Amino acid sequence: YIQHSVFKLIGIDEKPKDVSAEEAKILATNSSVKATCYYQKAYISFMFRLYDDSKDYAEKYLDFVDSTWANLWLQHAFQAFHMGLISFWVARNSMEQGWYERGERSKLALKKWAESSKWTFE
Repeated sequence: YIQHSVFKLIGIDEKPKDVSAEEAKILATNSSVKATCYYQKAYISFMFRLYDDSKDYAEKYLDFVDSTWANLWLQHAFQAFHMGLISFWVARNSMEQGWYERGERSKLALKKWAESSKWTFE
């Protein structure tokens, strides 16, 4: 999925052709991997201002994020930040209250992460 992001960055809108059966199985059975994949796709879509793709992948990511493990990793703080940005962007465009709530949950997740990781800021 990194390859797909690179393709997108250089202006080619195609999916990688060399996804192995093992990779497909991991993606299909591992919630953490699936959440990371959806996050990556949402992030790239957001960077290119692809509203519908951003919304779709953000919804998929948010469906999985609560069932994944290791929510205090630094990467999860980045994911919470970007999902908050995407959520508030979708909320402004769609005026759907649920997206505002998702943005607020992202802000709360960042606050909790910062409070539990005070050593990071010393």
